[in-house]
Amino acid sequence: MPNPFSAVDAEASEPPFEQLRTQLISAVRDGTVVAGDKLPTVRALATELGLAANTVAKAYRSLEADGVIETRGRSGSFVSAHGDATQRRLQEAARDYAELARELRVDAGEALDRVRAALGIH
Repeated sequence: MPNPFSAVDAEASEPPFEQLRTQLISAVRDGTVVAGDKLPTVRALATELGLAANTVAKAYRSLEADGVIETRGRSGSFVSAHGDATQRRLQEAARDYAELARELRVDAGEALDRVRAALGIH
């Protein structure tokens, strides 16, 4: 079982639970972990990283709410087949934007120019 979590920086401005969230999301994006991979238990990860179990549990709850992981009762927590919530939201926004452009009869080139401008790409 790959462990996508590394040390947590107690001095960082980002709270420990958020650091854990970010680490797992990055691991999903770069393919370090894939759908179905089992994650360490809350207690095991807390012990390994020197964190309170509640901190790890909070990260896991947040990741589950975002659809990145799923908990299967006593079987544990696993990377969800639904993947990264950020990527899912971005895809939904792109689909909605494309639909709006078609409704407004804006050609694809102009729609892409608008996106590039909004992203600051010239």
